[in-house]
Amino acid sequence: MPLEVGIVGLPGAGKTTLFNALTHAGAAAAPSGKANEGVAQVADERLPQLAQAVKAKKVTPATVRVVDVPGTGAQLLGNLRQVDALLVVVDGFTGGDASGDRETLELELLVADRDHVEKRLERVGKQAKSGDAKLRVEAAELEKVLAHIDAGGALRDYPGELPPELDPLTTKPVIVVENGPDGIDLQLENELAEMSEEEAREFREGPSALEEVVRQLFASLDLITFFTAGEKETRAWTLRKGETALDAAATIHTDIARGFIRAEVIDWRDLVVLGSHAEVAKAGKQRLEGKTYVVQDGDVLNIRFNV
Repeated sequence: MPLEVGIVGLPGAGKTTLFNALTHAGAAAAPSGKANEGVAQVADERLPQLAQAVKAKKVTPATVRVVDVPGTGAQLLGNLRQVDALLVVVDGFTGGDASGDRETLELELLVADRDHVEKRLERVGKQAKSGDAKLRVEAAELEKVLAHIDAGGALRDYPGELPPELDPLTTKPVIVVENGPDGIDLQLENELAEMSEEEAREFREGPSALEEVVRQLFASLDLITFFTAGEKETRAWTLRKGETALDAAATIHTDIARGFIRAEVIDWRDLVVLGSHAEVAKAGKQRLEGKTYVVQDGDVLNIRFNV
């Protein structure tokens, strides 16, 4: 499944500006209640180096799906239940209270979670009357969860085990993006995103501020990047820390995972220095690993398979 992130914020905070800066979608705020959805590329300085080393005809960065909901009501925020993390945009330009805005948004997320739990409890409670013991247990747990929320607690702090059927918002990783002089000028980043990389570098002092947002996102989700590098295409992929070569194969294609034989593993730096898979193998810097090998950040994988 591709990484997915949701953007939330109070009206005028700059949510859609951040969405456009990340995705280059040129979207307008959507007052109709329909979310903006797009794809953001993940910048990685290793990828062009690998592509140059193997003379790749096509270079494909890792991507993140981005969802921008036009509001903070429980129904709209419910559209973000499947995302992996939340980018919370607060306004630091108009003299408001950025920390107060964050607290308001956290309350909105908590209210949306309460609505979610209450509806689930209503549905499960009715079904539990049939005598299903499992549903009665879940209904009892949901009542405790609802009481916890009503006492002002977030679901990330719930002392028990949340029913697996719930998909709460307040347990997701949160990265706060302050749109202002003490944070990121999102309008400027959006304008720079429309320029070529060469033009944008002339206006920036250092790397894009959005790259730091993506780094925080990767850190909060314990993500790593691995690569596939060939002349036809060199590509970056994301994986959770601790996942295996078989997981990496499934990320590339389910058929590759099903027919997995072995993984040829190279450190990205060795491929850049030596210039080809053949030279890396000749230097003894290529390893053969099985399905259970834990993939490391920066690994270049060539997975052998047979379907």
